[in-house]
Amino acid sequence: MMSDSLAPWRVALSRALHLNRSQPYSRYFQLATITPEGFPKNRTVVFRGYLDNTNQIKIVTDLRSEKVNQINYQPWGEICWYFTKTREQFRLSGRLTLITPNYPDSTLQKERQLAWQQLSDSARLQFTWPEPGQLRIEDNSAFSAASPAPEHPLEHFCLLLLDPEKVDHLELRGNPQNRCQYYLDESKNWIAQSINP
Repeated sequence: MMSDSLAPWRVALSRALHLNRSQPYSRYFQLATITPEGFPKNRTVVFRGYLDNTNQIKIVTDLRSEKVNQINYQPWGEICWYFTKTREQFRLSGRLTLITPNYPDSTLQKERQLAWQQLSDSARLQFTWPEPGQLRIEDNSAFSAASPAPEHPLEHFCLLLLDPEKVDHLELRGNPQNRCQYYLDESKNWIAQSINP
């Protein structure tokens, strides 16, 4: 058994990120959610690090996007992250928390602002575009607004946190392959166990 502070799977994931750092796309992973109709939805998002001193994974999103309604309906999601160089996959399941401009926790509001400041100018600019998922606006000037100030997040900018409760790590190298599953027990301690690949 291990403490809930920093989870044991963080070591393996940090190693994978380090060994795959030469491949910029290694910072991208898939996030799956469920629609109110019960259908799965999957999309690629960018790893923005961890919330300080926690195991929560940071993602950013637009309050106007479809995933926001899905998270409000069903606040559970799963990440699937594959690293090509080391040939390993991580699946992280847990609760999603959406930090909106009106979120009541001031510490998380500061994290939202910090996430905005850490975005590149081009990433911040995408939040000025017309509403995602709507019919395409033919006038391209709608996509060329002035760059927003890095000090103040736009109202529809959100920080999204995934707090893992179960992690499945599969190493595809070797014969047989290695697979380890981590999960939180009832006392919120991390349990690690090797399972068949």
